Order: sequence, then structure tokens, then C-alpha cells
Amino acid sequence: MTPESSLSFAIGEEEAGERVDVVLAGLARVPRAQVRRWIEAGRVALDGEVVPRSSRKVALGEQLVASPPAPVDAIARPEPIPLDVLFEDDDLVVVDKAAGLVVHPAPGHPSGTLVNALLHRCGELSSIGGVLRPGIVHRLDRGTSGVLVAAKSDLAHRTLSEQFRDHTIDRLYLAVARGSPGTDAGRVDAPIGRHPKDRKRMSTATRSGRSAQTEWRVAARFPATDRVMLEVRPETGRTHQIRVHLASVGLPLVGDGVYGRGGGSAKEKTLGRPALHAAVLGFVHPRTGGALRFEAPLPKDLGVLLGHYRQREVGA
Repeated sequence: MTPESSLSFAIGEEEAGERVDVVLAGLARVPRAQVRRWIEAGRVALDGEVVPRSSRKVALGEQLVASPPAPVDAIARPEPIPLDVLFEDDDLVVVDKAAGLVVHPAPGHPSGTLVNALLHRCGELSSIGGVLRPGIVHRLDRGTSGVLVAAKSDLAHRTLSEQFRDHTIDRLYLAVARGSPGTDAGRVDAPIGRHPKDRKRMSTATRSGRSAQTEWRVAARFPATDRVMLEVRPETGRTHQIRVHLASVGLPLVGDGVYGRGGGSAKEKTLGRPALHAAVLGFVHPRTGGALRFEAPLPKDLGVLLGHYRQREVGA
């Protein structure tokens, strides 16, 4: 954030004693909800100290500084970003998304996304998702790699959305988790909603969560490191569902700095992302009615991690 894009205000007698979100919303003339998002993102400071919560009261003479995120273009624009395309026809395109690639433009990520790359490759995408999310039927977290389908036609978008809504999509994820479960398979049935104290996180400890179910099965155990590789099938598609559900049953993903327990080996710390890969995606073609199934091989970084665990088993 450049100094020119920051907002700076001196707290006067009229503002003193009021909540910081109320004061900033009035001074900057922006919605209070938007100010709260800035605070949650650590973009608001008083006298050089980051504001920890929206309810913090301001004092006379304090310097209030806000650094709003860069504005997002009103329309996503084509960008020549490399893609690993698994399939493409007039209705849809299936890609093996790389870890680190954001799916669509949003505050903090106005460009360099999968949508920008798809627009460059395909020219046009389904219009149903709007100008910033054209063609996006489902999403993968930024740190998650693997198979993702995007719609090029409105017919494909509507039909694929119905399949996701009706839970008829075949989805299989591979996850590397901490812990040693007492059984070889399990199912988590717990609603997911916003964390009651941290609005940037999701949680099963919420009063307003949406129904969510996840099945998991142990594919490999690594006792020497207390790690397991899991095959995971989410029955629903809530935000961060796999990461939240597995963490809730004592199986947080390796490399997950949000829902994990911190720490980890030096090798795990180099991963730089949650160890989660969308390995399989199967659905019915929206126009032909034929069954399609796509697989994305395990990416190199997760392969190296599993190789490290196997070496530890040999030496144990």
C-alpha cells in the first residue's frame, strides 16, 4: 500500500470516546461494514498501532490511519497466464489449478487470477457469474491445487451449478494431515459458519452455520512422523470445508496456518500452503449428457513431502 492511497485523520473532540469503526466510517464516508473489513485485515492503525477490534475507542489527538486495499477493476481483463488445461470444448474448460493461483478477482487480488487467465485463453466465459467471476461454477482455495471446471456457456454454467447443488458431482481430494486416527475412515457432520471471534475464519463452533458433511479415509500412515495421507470426499461445498472439518476432529492439514496447530518440521514449513489437492472431478457433460471424469496428478511439492515421510519410516 502506497502512502498516497492511505487515509489519515486527527481525532478531534467530536470523535473522542467513539468506536473506531464508527469514527472512520464517518470521516472516510464509507460503509461501516467496509471499515470493519479493513480492521480485520489489519489495515487500520491508531498512533502507529494496528487496531485489534472495531469496538476500540478513539482518544483526542490520536492519529487514525487507514490503508484501503487497491480497488478491483470493474471488469476482469484477459492476462497471458499459463494454464494446465485437461479438457476444453465449446461449453466448458477443465484445468489443473496450481497452488497459489487465486480463482477470481477480489480486493487484494485485482488481477493475476484464474479468471484473467481463462479470459485470455477462451475469449469469453459464461456471463452468469458476473463481470468479476465469469464462468466460475465452483472454487478452490488459493493454496489448494487440482481439478477445477469453468463454464464457457450459460447452459454449462446452469447445468453444472445444478449438479453441485444436488451433490451429484464426484469429488476426491488428497490431504496430508497431522495425527493418527484410531479408525481407518470417518465422517464429519457439523455445520460450518463464520468463526464467532475471527470473521476471517470458518468454524464448526457457530450458531448460524450451514449443514456440511465430509467423508475421509486413510490412504497411508506415517507413524514415525505422526502423519497420515487421507482421501477426502466432501458431500457439500462450504468455504474451507475440508480444512475446518478435519481440524475439528484432530486431523489438521499439514501447512495450514489458519486451522492447523502451528509448528511442523522444517520440510513442512517449506510447503507454504495447506497440503490439499483436488485429485478427481467427475460430472455429466451439460450438453451431451455423457459422464466425464478428470484426474490431476499429485503436484511435486506434495510428492516431495510424502517422500520425506517415507524416508523417515525407513529410518525409524
